[in-house]
Amino acid sequence: MLLVNELHVTHVRGRRVDPPADRRAALEEAFTRQERALDEVLTDEDADRLADVAAELHPAFTGDVATLNQALVRHAAVPSLHGDPPVLAFHAPGADLVDAWAADAGTALAMVIGVGQGRRLRSCEAEGCELVFFDVTRNTSRRFCGLSCQNRAKATAYRARRRT
Repeated sequence: MLLVNELHVTHVRGRRVDPPADRRAALEEAFTRQERALDEVLTDEDADRLADVAAELHPAFTGDVATLNQALVRHAAVPSLHGDPPVLAFHAPGADLVDAWAADAGTALAMVIGVGQGRRLRSCEAEGCELVFFDVTRNTSRRFCGLSCQNRAKATAYRARRRT
């Protein structure tokens, strides 16, 4: 979700946002906010390719599994163990950074969908917001990415009721 939300989304919480000009810096900042670290050096070319991957993965949040299947094939997503001690990954041991991230992220989405939890992959329903999220509510009733979108939608609905 981080990849899609940082590099592909053009409307956030009712405001238009331009995709970051410096994609590498945007990804590094996003990982810092999440208190993670980039294990490898991310080049500008890698960041541009990851933006394409984000665009590939975004339709999976709206139920388009055909595009996700194509991405899995294109990035050679296959389970394998590598390292010492062995770690399970879904990319070939020699894959470059972008293919590794794309294969791992695509496989994670496919696994969520494959175990019947695809309805939990959601896109914000607020007008003017394209953020994606994983709905963790018990009855899968979450409709918005956060409180600001929920409050905006409720205020809009209230004003519409008042006008009639």
